[in-house]
Amino acid sequence: MAERDNRRGNRRDREETPEFADRLVAINRVSKTVKGGKRFGFAALVVVGDQKGRVGFGKGKAKEVPEAIRKATEQAKRQMIRVPLREGRTLHHDIEGRHGAGRVVMRSAPQGTGIIAGGPMRAVFEMLGLSDVVAKSIGTQNPYNMIRATIDGLKQETSPRMVAQRRGKKVADILRRGDEAPAAEAPADAVEA
Repeated sequence: MAERDNRRGNRRDREETPEFADRLVAINRVSKTVKGGKRFGFAALVVVGDQKGRVGFGKGKAKEVPEAIRKATEQAKRQMIRVPLREGRTLHHDIEGRHGAGRVVMRSAPQGTGIIAGGPMRAVFEMLGLSDVVAKSIGTQNPYNMIRATIDGLKQETSPRMVAQRRGKKVADILRRGDEAPAAEAPADAVEA
């Protein structure tokens, strides 16, 4: 009986904690001056993702760095969002995210481009599983606001499947519309030549 419970516990642990990768983005040391001297505290900013379309960020504060990182990681796992990816490597369309003074522009890119993004944005894209994206941060350089703006933009990402479901159509109908216009223009050009 004990063995059966133990096996169930192991299975439950495996199901509840899928493999997440995490990236420490920033650590901030703060000090409080008290009667006996200074007390130091640490704040950590962590990005967590499964590298298959899920990502989240969290912040944690503690007296010691490892405890701050642990708290931030737990918060990031609770706040994960799912982002639809095209071919599992890039965005479906160009998006812009905002938070406070931070503004980020993210664009889909052809295969082989790589991640062209700076600092905290790069961490988000790597944990998300994007391999081809071009991004630019405009405004603040504060890593907290840059990550929040990036997540805000990623929440706006939609796939053809989501658009088709919302409009009550088939995915093929939505994708076909964009393909018909160039096909219709091609014979007209051929007639003029």
